[in-house]
Amino acid sequence: MLIPGRQYKLAFVQSILAFTQVINAATHYRLDYPDLSLILALVRGGSLARAARLLHVDVSTVFRSVRRLEAALGQPLFEKSRAGYLPTSLAQALAEQAERAEQALEAARVGVEQGGQVVSGTVRLTCTDAVLQALLLPALARFMPAYPALTLELSTSNDFANLSRRDADIALRLTLAPPEHLVGRNLGHVVYRVCAGDAYLRSTSLRDLASMTWIAPDDFLPDHPTVAWRRQHLPGVVPAYRCNSMLSVTELVRAGLGVAALPDFLIDGNHGLTPIGEPLAGHDTALWLLTRPDCRALRSVVTLFDELGRTLRRS
Repeated sequence: MLIPGRQYKLAFVQSILAFTQVINAATHYRLDYPDLSLILALVRGGSLARAARLLHVDVSTVFRSVRRLEAALGQPLFEKSRAGYLPTSLAQALAEQAERAEQALEAARVGVEQGGQVVSGTVRLTCTDAVLQALLLPALARFMPAYPALTLELSTSNDFANLSRRDADIALRLTLAPPEHLVGRNLGHVVYRVCAGDAYLRSTSLRDLASMTWIAPDDFLPDHPTVAWRRQHLPGVVPAYRCNSMLSVTELVRAGLGVAALPDFLIDGNHGLTPIGEPLAGHDTALWLLTRPDCRALRSVVTLFDELGRTLRRS
């Protein structure tokens, strides 16, 4: 059984072995962690002086170390220019490996401090930009500081293909019928209401919704609940503005350009938006937290999944 910290060091060693073995076979030079640290510092700093400050050494030491390493590898790692030291493709690739090693070592330190109970790794999460801005970011700010060794990769998308293609591990989606091949939790209902910005309210009458200037999702979201409602109740309305995200629709409404049906989580506490009607009956949806069945064996994914489930649950 590996003692606390060694399992993370093992992960770091394994992360660089595959890449360095190719180079070692050709050059007979064995890269070590100080070499990677040197490359990473120069890539981040862009100059000998800044790299020296990052490494807490003098400039001449960095210069000699780079010259020695390039001679050992038999090829240049950086190109000098007026902009500083520009990394070659090899140096860039090595710097990426160095960052992974750096993260693994940090996870090892945290693991030792916390008795080996640290949650580490990278989790890929996808959601719409509206959910990211209004729901996910406040949630992450509440619990992520407790997981310093956990890395998140966030992407915004409107479809389920990310999980199906294994491009993501967790998804937050607005739907009433999540795909059956995914597992997850229903975090609660989301309702929609027609809203207007303060400036638009001052310039128009509220007597007839059909005569107002409408802002709506474009054809990228053809089955959106607000689109279905408008086609049913206001079939003659042609939106003056179309956007490919509900967050963009919200910003146009706030700017006073017209009205739109918006989800409640974008309205609550959002200054400058005023509901002008009751919730759209029969056109609500639900917020689902989803993952792939195979991800339930990953501690990092399960931890994030559980935290999001607790933090985002709606009444």
